[in-house]
Formats: sequence, structure tokens, C-alpha cells
Amino acid sequence: MDIDETTRVNLLYNFYHSLLTTKQSRYMDLYYVEDFSLSEIAEQLQVSRQAVLDNLHRSVNLLESFEKELGLIDKTQEIDDISEKLDHLVQTKYADDKELLDLVQRISKINEM
Repeated sequence: MDIDETTRVNLLYNFYHSLLTTKQSRYMDLYYVEDFSLSEIAEQLQVSRQAVLDNLHRSVNLLESFEKELGLIDKTQEIDDISEKLDHLVQTKYADDKELLDLVQRISKINEM
């Protein structure tokens, strides 16, 4: 699955935001979650637009490095893919097995948390 850059950064932020400093998290939240412009963030935080841009770039690079080391997005996507295939297999070949259906549902819900 190929995702656009903003979606990817939002996923990275969702997984790793607790590893950022309070300052980094504030910039990321304002820009990617609250959808503030660079100028709006600069005005609110009383810094230059360039300082906002620099901080965002550093924070995104840091999030990418966390993903490179931990791979949580890739692992989550792999679990989703396997879960979908397993669900299809169970629905078509083992639809009467309630225990197996329950286990597949539990696996599917893991990534929803």
C-alpha cells in the first residue's frame, strides 16, 4: 500500500508521538493534526516561520528514524493484511467454526486499539 506523505507522517506521529519532546510534539500537533499553517504556528508560538519549518523537518526525520528502527507501521500493515486473508479463508472454508471466527475477530481488533 502506498500512502501520501501527510498520511504517513500522521501515522508516524500516532505511533511515536510519546517519544518526541513536548516542543516537537506541539509543532507536529499544530501542523499535522490541527492543520495550522506555518505562519499561524509561528505567530502562536512567537517564533519565525523558518523556525517552525526547521522544527517540523527535524521532528519528521526523527519519527522516520523511529520507524526505521522499530517498524511499527510496516508490522501493523502486515498484521492487517494477514488478518484480512485469514478472515476470508475462515469465512469461506470454516464458516461454521465459531471458535475460529472469534479468534479471527480478535486478531482483527488488535490493530484497531
